[in-house]
Amino acid sequence: MNRRHCASAAITLVCALTVLVTPVQAFAEPAPPSPSDAKSNASKAPEKSLEEVRKEIDDLYRKAGAATDAYNLAEEKAEKQSGEIVKLARAIVVGQSKIAELKSQAGAQAREQYRTGGLPPGAQFMLSDDPQLFLDGVNRVREGQQAAQGVLGELTRTQQDLETYTKDASTNWKKLEAGRVKQAKAKKKINAQIAAAKKLESRLKKEERARLLKMEQEAEYRQQTAWLSSGALKDINREASARGKKAVAFATEQIGKPYVWGAEGPKSYDCSGLTSQAWLAAGRPIPRTSQEQWRLLPHIAIKDMRPGDLIIYHSDASHVGMYIGDGAIVHSPRPGRNVTLAGAGSMQILGVVRPDK
Repeated sequence: MNRRHCASAAITLVCALTVLVTPVQAFAEPAPPSPSDAKSNASKAPEKSLEEVRKEIDDLYRKAGAATDAYNLAEEKAEKQSGEIVKLARAIVVGQSKIAELKSQAGAQAREQYRTGGLPPGAQFMLSDDPQLFLDGVNRVREGQQAAQGVLGELTRTQQDLETYTKDASTNWKKLEAGRVKQAKAKKKINAQIAAAKKLESRLKKEERARLLKMEQEAEYRQQTAWLSSGALKDINREASARGKKAVAFATEQIGKPYVWGAEGPKSYDCSGLTSQAWLAAGRPIPRTSQEQWRLLPHIAIKDMRPGDLIIYHSDASHVGMYIGDGAIVHSPRPGRNVTLAGAGSMQILGVVRPDK
């Protein structure tokens, strides 16, 4: 328990130091503008403050995160549909082979009937005066009729199955193609938003980029402080499950690895790639995307949260982190950042889900 409080105190101390050591940027008072400068500036849009730039960059990366979820979901569905198509293709091959075999059997029966003058095998015995031969003939005719009906019935069923398999394969193929179109659009959107965010950052001077990072950390610290001040951690003292401990161990081992959208490890991760792989390592496969994790996994109250649970962020469920205890999460934040620890309340919490409930 002391170790948990030490960890919590360490996180709080690091956040406090971040605020204390943040340099205050000084600006010289500008000289009065000349008439020509005033005329020139009148046609220019006012320059954005660094805080406005930070919010714009953050918004672009949030939108890229949502598009990444759409891309990952389309990719997951494409893999599933491809697998279904392969299964159906195999079933079609088996069905075609079976139809060929049944047609051969039906043909053999027809040829035999032709050779016996249209009489099925055993019909000759039915014409005999011998009672035993007559009964044998009746039984053989009945068996022959049942066999013929069986072959024709099986042939009909197999042909119907084959038609269903072919129709299902066609439907899955159309879905696969539609999914690929969605995936391509999401990819284009992701790249465009990340490029726009990087372009904004590239226009900043070195000291401004350093200040931007500090401002990002300050914003997270303010939100975390407000969350803790609300008493959110008051009743949160539950132990992780055995699988939860494994998931936490896996996730924390990835700290320092870069965020790459669409990545599921082992060298890089996006936010839901990290959480889904952590729980897979713990023996509990879960949905790939943060939105599907929010939609399909059991919801629990924040007060009942325990290490290993997943915290879903933002109103569109576009981000996810894993709670590790003491008010902290491990997560893969965004492009340009690495897997790291952060305050659980440092972003807008949508809710909490438990993979092993």
